[in-house]
Amino acid sequence: MKEVAKLLRDMLEDGVISDYAIFGAVAQMRYTEAVSTMDADVLVGVVGEKRIDVLDPIYRYCSSKGYRPEGEALRVGSWPVQFIPAFSALTEEAMREADVGQIEGVPIRVVRADHLAIIALSTGRPKDFARILSLLESGSVSTDVLRRLAIRHGLSAEWRKFTTRFLE
Repeated sequence: MKEVAKLLRDMLEDGVISDYAIFGAVAQMRYTEAVSTMDADVLVGVVGEKRIDVLDPIYRYCSSKGYRPEGEALRVGSWPVQFIPAFSALTEEAMREADVGQIEGVPIRVVRADHLAIIALSTGRPKDFARILSLLESGSVSTDVLRRLAIRHGLSAEWRKFTTRFLE
């Protein structure tokens, strides 16, 4: 993961991306017990004009550094990395307000637990509900904080359904 952190730092410094934050299962490991994952998901702020091949500059940059595509990801050291453009006000906020951690002395931005839970709520798959429950159980987030964040991002109906199904 250190190599991923270095690549993200370089991409930011070289202006290939405007922001980033690790999210998904790798981010969850910061807040809960280790979970099984096959790849690292990275939210990215894209630079330049809106275009259909929004990830092309990222793939070109990574290719110039010797990283090659592998299915839907790029292989960075031992990690397949999926770059996902921030796709909503919620994911943009999650990047902006990400925590900064360290991997062997290299800084890396990681989505906070509350944003991670509400992004999972917005996706709504069974594994996402499990992620929210795990974050709640670990004490990394509270239902009050999640409720307020869900309301602010237009997900109050989804939050009500989740709490009715899993918390009541």
